[in-house]
Amino acid sequence: MICIIDYGSGNLRSIYNGFRKVGQNPIVTDDISKIKNADALVLPGVGAFGSAMNNLTNYKSVILDYIDDDKPFLGICLGLQVLLSKSDESPNCGGLDIFSGNVFRFPRGLKIPHMGWNQLKISSNCSILEGINDEYFYFVHSYYASLDDESVVIATTDYGLDVPAILNKGNVFATQFHPEKSGTGGLKILSNFVDLLD
Repeated sequence: MICIIDYGSGNLRSIYNGFRKVGQNPIVTDDISKIKNADALVLPGVGAFGSAMNNLTNYKSVILDYIDDDKPFLGICLGLQVLLSKSDESPNCGGLDIFSGNVFRFPRGLKIPHMGWNQLKISSNCSILEGINDEYFYFVHSYYASLDDESVVIATTDYGLDVPAILNKGNVFATQFHPEKSGTGGLKILSNFVDLLD
């Protein structure tokens, strides 16, 4: 069972439909018992870092325990950013700290938000990138991740600087772009994530 966490900060319908397109029947839920027992967890996200972390208050320990149990976990867009230690968007609010690092606003001179199709530059092999080369994916964000350990960055995209596009550490995967809105390549990434359940 793939569980999409409904914590009040996610674009739930599109990611639900994305998994349906790859033959899955995910559930969207805020039920902690169902989240605990999921075979795979998905953390979508839209909006502000601080609001998202506030909404995640009741789920934080469940998410951390789930990740510690080495089960597949996928963060998307803001769902990637909250996996970091902190964000300049909400300086007094800590993140989940799965990935050590900070989230910064794009510097002046770059159009904000970064919105549209950008090509991936893959730097490391990873199971969710099976069959993916240099396709274009759909981004929409005003902040970007900066990692203390750059080895967890397995793909970047160029938006005036190298923007981390996919992160991976063990069973945790995260995409800054929206795979569910990224056509064939995005659906392939979702399908590869599903394959982790086999």
